[in-house]
Amino acid sequence: MSTPRTAPYGVKITALGTYVPPRLLTNADLEKMVETTDEWIMSRVGIRERHIVDKGVATSDLAVEAAKIALAERGLTPDDLDLIIVGTVTPDMMFPSTACLVQHKLGAKKVWGFDILAACSSFVYSLQMGAQFVATGAHKRVMVIGADVMSSIIDYTDRATCVIFGDGAGAVILERTEDGETGFIDFDHMIDGSGGVSLYMPGGGSLNPSTLETVEKKMHYVHQDGAAVFKFAVRNMATVCETLLTRNNLKGEDIDVFIPHQANLRIIQATGDRIGLRDGATIINIEKYGNTTAGTIPLGMHTAREEGKLKKGSLVMLAAVGAGFTVGGTLLRWEC
Repeated sequence: MSTPRTAPYGVKITALGTYVPPRLLTNADLEKMVETTDEWIMSRVGIRERHIVDKGVATSDLAVEAAKIALAERGLTPDDLDLIIVGTVTPDMMFPSTACLVQHKLGAKKVWGFDILAACSSFVYSLQMGAQFVATGAHKRVMVIGADVMSSIIDYTDRATCVIFGDGAGAVILERTEDGETGFIDFDHMIDGSGGVSLYMPGGGSLNPSTLETVEKKMHYVHQDGAAVFKFAVRNMATVCETLLTRNNLKGEDIDVFIPHQANLRIIQATGDRIGLRDGATIINIEKYGNTTAGTIPLGMHTAREEGKLKKGSLVMLAAVGAGFTVGGTLLRWEC
């Protein structure tokens, strides 16, 4: 949980970069792979297509492409950064961290960095972690990246999960606000470990190290209790938003842009209805990207820009629910 805090400096997002691999996996393609239909997928989760990496392309590769775009937008070089935080559930490998790999590939010789694993909430968690380093004055420029190659941990014979996920990445740069700017306003996070049995990947960790048996039992793929995840997400995505609104004396209709995690169209719509958002405030791009886990919210920012909704001064709310369970929400004024 969180309560508003004062700090020496305000923090704002100053640049955004996103990247998705060019190859598409459409519902028509999935109809040839598993027992499913475009109608079933659209009605259940609202996804028509998703981007999938080619063999040999890793999470760090997507992260680097997004990072380069963000740096170019701000007119910076990698050496202008102080810290790189990567939110991901699909690191290139157990170690070194994906942040180390991104730093090396970017050639950012003056930074340090680390990864945060909070599943679909990884980006909002990483965003707040980065914001604290800027707010305290410890750093001037922090890059926060949300990136996942979900296709690497999906069983494409399991129609319950293979229709949902896609690959993608997004990066933002955080810096101090200037006079008259607001930037980040508030955040609220929580976890509920009882949900660990509802969405998880059982193989590959210290509990079930990789063996022939774990591979044969498909323990290195995503396992999901869809009904349990849906119920928790519908309830808690809205709750975190209501907390932020109440604490800051706001109503849903005051939000200019709502960028939710893109897990399921019905979850997104239910959240918007419950918190009383005005028509057109909710950003939805799940149809063309699917659930890119840590990449969904920065990709949502990109879509909001494309649609002309994300402008300087916009009051923005971000919200996500992920495996764990993890929940995160952020309220900010867009100053980019």
